[in-house]
Amino acid sequence: MRGNGRIAGVDEVGRGPLAGPVLAAAVILPERADAALLGLLDDSKKLSAAARERAFAALCADPGVIIGVGAASVREIARINILHAAMLAMRRAVLRLRVLPGLALVDGNRAPDLPCAVRCIVGGDALEPAISAASIVAKVIRDRLMARLDARHPGYGWAVNAGYGTPAHRAALHRMGATAHHRAGFGTVRQLTLFTND
Repeated sequence: MRGNGRIAGVDEVGRGPLAGPVLAAAVILPERADAALLGLLDDSKKLSAAARERAFAALCADPGVIIGVGAASVREIARINILHAAMLAMRRAVLRLRVLPGLALVDGNRAPDLPCAVRCIVGGDALEPAISAASIVAKVIRDRLMARLDARHPGYGWAVNAGYGTPAHRAALHRMGATAHHRAGFGTVRQLTLFTND
């Protein structure tokens, strides 16, 4: 279904981590979004974890909000590189919206291949509420995923560092080796460890 008057915000999270997928979200806000909901939205990086969770819950509870989520796996990152994987995740997120928007507002300066008009906005996650919403959804879902992976692969601190290359994560890589969820093509991972079968 194509909704030509609809505008979706699109953002991704997880380009920089040493482990885990890159994840994207697309969010269509109601034409007259509730002021209380809008007040919860901002660039996800500027919000505390608790504030992100509150905003995420409010977005999911609003029947007028339409959300699509897409990801690209560690294997896909290795095959097509992280930039193209991020573009793929964003495309998947938009295609999973139940209404195809007429326009997608994409955070950053590179546009994924989408079946609708696209406008890139540098810093859009702090400027456009729909992109802010997408950044929050993507961040919360990816953080939850990394926490689940942390329970299966303890020692790397993923529940805290979300796979980013913190000193503790780097030390764990050096000490324990890597898992199948680590990004083998990232130079930092190659330098810190020999890969193990997982």
